[in-house]
Amino acid sequence: MNRIDRLHAILTHLQSKRRVTAQEIADRFNISLRTVYRDVKALDESGVPVIGEAGSGYSIMEGYRLPPVMFSQQEANALLIGGKLAEKLTDGSVRQHFEAALFKIKAVLRATDKENLDHLTNQIEVLRFRAPQDEEADSHLSALQQSIAEKRAIFIRYHSGGKEELSERIVEPIGLWYYSQYWHLIGYCRLRKGYRDFRVSRIQRLQLKDETYNPSAHPTLHSYIESMSKHQEELNEVVLCMSNDVIRYIRESRYYYGFVREEPADADFTRLFFMTGSMNYFGRWLLMFTNSVKVESPLSLKETMTALCKELHQHYTI
Repeated sequence: MNRIDRLHAILTHLQSKRRVTAQEIADRFNISLRTVYRDVKALDESGVPVIGEAGSGYSIMEGYRLPPVMFSQQEANALLIGGKLAEKLTDGSVRQHFEAALFKIKAVLRATDKENLDHLTNQIEVLRFRAPQDEEADSHLSALQQSIAEKRAIFIRYHSGGKEELSERIVEPIGLWYYSQYWHLIGYCRLRKGYRDFRVSRIQRLQLKDETYNPSAHPTLHSYIESMSKHQEELNEVVLCMSNDVIRYIRESRYYYGFVREEPADADFTRLFFMTGSMNYFGRWLLMFTNSVKVESPLSLKETMTALCKELHQHYTI
């Protein structure tokens, strides 16, 4: 990147945030701090009102705006991908805002880029393997984003899937986490007096409260995820030999049970590798495949399957 392009990119970066540190600029553009100081000085001398605050970083004077930003074709294509993902992986409250933003972006594209983008739109699709009705019906993501940004507590009426309970809670949100095909709200639950994981599609009602909370009293979303990841160190490898006739029916569902990889076993069977933290949970899933699957390891899963089969036999014995 030449210096002119870098100066423009630094200015765009400064406008994208309230305050930016010199180190952040250096890291993003892979330049030294001395180069950052020279570039910021060059922007200031060219008439850009850069405000430097000792120890806190740089900001742009309130009210200063660049003319409409021009996007390259590659940047516009990347935004199209984002739009396709937003269409499938968010709810209506977010989709409508993203679509409005995308229209504004298209408005500043060159004519040739608009044509390319229109053509590309019909050539890219995102397939969501599971789109349950309750997930499609919710519209809470936008409100949850607002509550996190404004540090406001929320009231929710929540349906617990496992216990089939309906409860009302006050939650202090710390972040949104997308995994296992669902959006999850991570927050401090005042009812349970602890951090909880709420699946957004199970929130039946949500209301932002006027009261705010102190986010520094809670872990960041990143640290929360890291703490959850530590439990993955206790996962155990499972190796199965499964009939090829059955495998085609579990192409997607197997990922919910920790699928890692596969390799050919012989002409009729495939060897599958999983990581799981619960042999009992994994074993109950295997029961549906009866003699179409064989457990190669570990021994603890073989013992679990034996116990489950005995339990099933006793249950149905007349």
